[in-house]
Amino acid sequence: MRMESWERDVAVRPCVEVCCILSLVDETTLLVLAVVFLATLVRSALGFGEALVGVPLLAFIMPVEQAVPLMVLVSVVVAAVVLLQDWRHVHITTASWLLVWTLFGIPCGLLLLTAGDERVVKAILGAIIVGFSSYALASRSKLELKTDRLAGVFGFAAGVLGGAYGMNGPPLVIYGTLRRWSAAQFRATLQGYFLPASVVALVGYALAGLWVREVTLYFLFSLPVALAATLLGQVAHRRLSGRAFVVWVHALLIAVGVALWAQCIWG
Repeated sequence: MRMESWERDVAVRPCVEVCCILSLVDETTLLVLAVVFLATLVRSALGFGEALVGVPLLAFIMPVEQAVPLMVLVSVVVAAVVLLQDWRHVHITTASWLLVWTLFGIPCGLLLLTAGDERVVKAILGAIIVGFSSYALASRSKLELKTDRLAGVFGFAAGVLGGAYGMNGPPLVIYGTLRRWSAAQFRATLQGYFLPASVVALVGYALAGLWVREVTLYFLFSLPVALAATLLGQVAHRRLSGRAFVVWVHALLIAVGVALWAQCIWG
């Protein structure tokens, strides 16, 4: 009888553990998984954009202070996976200069995130998204940077936005456009920057007390989804028609930015 009871306990215990895990997957978790999948897909396909897509959408279902560390954790995973394949295309010197200046900008961004009013933070985030996406859609600029002399300016701005919102991307995308990087250089160099920059930002979030239990749980649930989206995004990257996909992405981002403004106005 004791042996039968032990065997029954062994058989039932995994079922109980699975039920406990599934009980944690509520509606909010499913929404988080959907946002992470979409944001990671965009990041893997374009080389940037997971924070631009993910943070504002997550801000509707969780505090910004949790959304930002979560997307930065996802960013580390995506950058590592992409770099395993594209490391030969990284502009190491440029990525290094951008990273050095980013280190000075991250503390300023963290101060803005921890000390600022959440409604104001969302309004600023919406303005950044709309401004960046409008620039990307409307710009026909022929400006070109011949050297990396201004890398510090763009790197510092990326650090501030990264520390505050996990959104290092916009200044770097504009910089890469002005430097006339090829598609392969653009995607790989950004990953070479994002990986160490995201790790540094995570240390800052931990020291600031923003890396909480909920962030870790959401990340663990999101990890399989993020990996699947990364692989799918790599396939999409090879088959992108280019301009059409970018137009749709930035149109979506503008809609999200406007929605954030509406949320700030009407609460």
